[in-house]
Amino acid sequence: MRAVVQRVTDAKVTVDGETTGSIGKGLCVLLGVETGDEQKDLDYMIEKIAGLRVFDDENGVMNLSIQDIGGSVLSISQFTLLGDVRRGKRPSWIRAERPERANEMYLKFNEGLRARGIPVGEGVFQAEMLVSINNDGPVTILLDSKKLF
Repeated sequence: MRAVVQRVTDAKVTVDGETTGSIGKGLCVLLGVETGDEQKDLDYMIEKIAGLRVFDDENGVMNLSIQDIGGSVLSISQFTLLGDVRRGKRPSWIRAERPERANEMYLKFNEGLRARGIPVGEGVFQAEMLVSINNDGPVTILLDSKKLF
């Protein structure tokens, strides 16, 4: 499972001109589910993102988590994070999980964050989405549940 996590002042996602999710201060998470991902991958992502200390404390040091600041998460499913371009210039999607299973994992990810008291706005699975963010910092973190990077 892979994620791109961006600290934002605000973010929203629209589908066909309608806003399906929006947040104020918090994290925008683009989540890609890989073939073979299991509950341990899901648990890793939920725990890592819920506890990721990328918000400034009173001394201006990145020492606070989304939970500490009472922020929100805008969660977007993004299979393209599994695109492999090591050979050629057209991405291969062979490592992306099939849609039914990917959507199940995506929804469990969102519920896992909510279970920790984090409000979650969502995109629409397999929809053409327009994601608008104001990246704060900018701060962008790459996560991989198999710790490839």
